[in-house]
Amino acid sequence: MPRTSRFHFLSLLLAACCGLALGSGCKSETPSAGSGVAGTGADSTKPVKLAFVTNNASEFWKIAAAGIRKYEKEAKVQVDLKMPPNGATEEQNQLLENLSSQGYDAIAVSAIAPSDQVPVLDQVAAKSKLITFDSDAPNSKRLLYIGTNNYEAGKALGAEIVKLLPSGGKMAVFVGTLSADNAAQRLKGIVDATAGKNIEIVDKREDNTDRAKARSNVEDIINAHSDLNLVAGLWSYNGPAIAAAIEALGKKGKVLAAVFDEEEGTLSAIKSGVIAVTVVQKPFQFGYQSSKWMHELATKGDAAKQAIPASHIIDTGVEVINQANVDAFQKNLAEMKK
Repeated sequence: MPRTSRFHFLSLLLAACCGLALGSGCKSETPSAGSGVAGTGADSTKPVKLAFVTNNASEFWKIAAAGIRKYEKEAKVQVDLKMPPNGATEEQNQLLENLSSQGYDAIAVSAIAPSDQVPVLDQVAAKSKLITFDSDAPNSKRLLYIGTNNYEAGKALGAEIVKLLPSGGKMAVFVGTLSADNAAQRLKGIVDATAGKNIEIVDKREDNTDRAKARSNVEDIINAHSDLNLVAGLWSYNGPAIAAAIEALGKKGKVLAAVFDEEEGTLSAIKSGVIAVTVVQKPFQFGYQSSKWMHELATKGDAAKQAIPASHIIDTGVEVINQANVDAFQKNLAEMKK
């Protein structure tokens, strides 16, 4: 067969094959959510961009990071972890604005000052699927909150404080900033749980995530109130700061301590009896669940939105840790971090 005829024949054959393929109803497949690419209504070849923005650079977030990494391996996606180094609202706002302008499909954030940040959060929500964790911003247009019911967590710690001060007493409270939703709700829970128990909060001090100030605040208040019975720390790093201050002043056993979260310094202080109790959250679940929901919202669209609970809240729960169960808790914590 001449070359030109052979070429014409092959062209006709190829056209016929294409026609058969089209007639059989074949279609291209859109990658599933687990593939880590954008799904319905998006460029199916575009990798999903997800970001997890904390409220500071505390050790606490290493546990959340372990949850993120677990989901990344399961779903074959990448979640960018961002931490405002000084825990300042302006730093977090800048991070959020940068991520939004860079085309992130979904962003999860622990809001530092929820009420003040509503305009920024709403701007982010207009461009990305926005959820909150750890510290909620209920007045914003966020789709979902994942984390502790901080009011109930505060009540849990308040109940422990009542046990520690059965005859009542004086206490002081320490935190990074009371403007954060988690701090305000925890304090409200403590106040409600100790109401009518002859327990008085004589002072509240903020440290703006300055670790040195977190310790000096405790020392100042203990020195100023010779009849102080107990100190309470609302944020994770407040526990180690409180323990260091009590030991430095020789007040172990004289000033009791009740705190939140599971930093190594806190757990060590529970073992040594400097801190009586801590109420721990489940930061591993903050990381894992936030990653999962961001991914699904970014790839499944309306189907994922319809799966959000009516309350728009997923409560990850708390646990009370003291000398009786601290060893078992540390063992479990080490397993989660692997």
